[in-house]
Amino acid sequence: MSTYVIGDLQGCDDELGELLALIRFAPSSDRVYFVGDLVNRGPKSAQVLRRVKSLQEKGVAESVLGNHDFFLIMAAEGFSSLHSGDTLQDVLNEPDARELVDWLRHRPLAIAIDETLIVHAGALPAWSSRDVVAYAHEIESALRAPTYRAFLATLFGNDPTTWHPELVGVPRARVIVNALARLRFCTVFSEIEFKEKRDAMFAPDPFKPWCQISARRSGDAHIVAGHWSSEGLRLHPNVSLLDSGCLWGGALTAMRLEDRAIFQVPSQQAYAAIAD
Repeated sequence: MSTYVIGDLQGCDDELGELLALIRFAPSSDRVYFVGDLVNRGPKSAQVLRRVKSLQEKGVAESVLGNHDFFLIMAAEGFSSLHSGDTLQDVLNEPDARELVDWLRHRPLAIAIDETLIVHAGALPAWSSRDVVAYAHEIESALRAPTYRAFLATLFGNDPTTWHPELVGVPRARVIVNALARLRFCTVFSEIEFKEKRDAMFAPDPFKPWCQISARRSGDAHIVAGHWSSEGLRLHPNVSLLDSGCLWGGALTAMRLEDRAIFQVPSQQAYAAIAD
């Protein structure tokens, strides 16, 4: 049995099929996890959702929620408008759109597998691995509750920018979601920087890449994430970033957790101009 984690798909279903063939994924024995951003800007977001949903319902796959996945959910509920370059309307036009979005809304924000922790973007320095799972569960519970629309209506926003354990309500939920789904740079005091989207060398003082903060309390776990396509594939001792920019003409990456072996297939084409 092998356990794989696959980087950001963003509608690249053809490449996903090639990658599953390359690793010889066997549903009878293997498991596969996705770091989120299943959808948007690529050509086949609905197909990706159907494929991953089918695997998840067979008990052989799971995906965390990424920022683009959240965006699809918000757009479907009428709380966000689509932007130039988005391809989410293709999903919303599908006859099974409601089923796909509801399935996506029920996905976790963090997955713990032994000593590995899978999130979409990152973890704040103040959070232990156990904190990450607990805080993710707070959001998951709200997203799955009958009152989820009221929760979503106030969720998007950049304030507050800094985590504090005594935060409650909307401010608390926003920091948790922004950290798990959008984080690139932060301070040692768990303040998030939202504007800079280029790679680590462009860290604005006093911020640092979240994975390079030595005082990070989750350093005992192997965190596997994506989100940061401008940074590309980066393999640190206890952090693996798997977004290798398939959408932009790069590659789609899988990691086998048992030995951290890397498998890649090239993008069939650049589907979009580089952006967030």
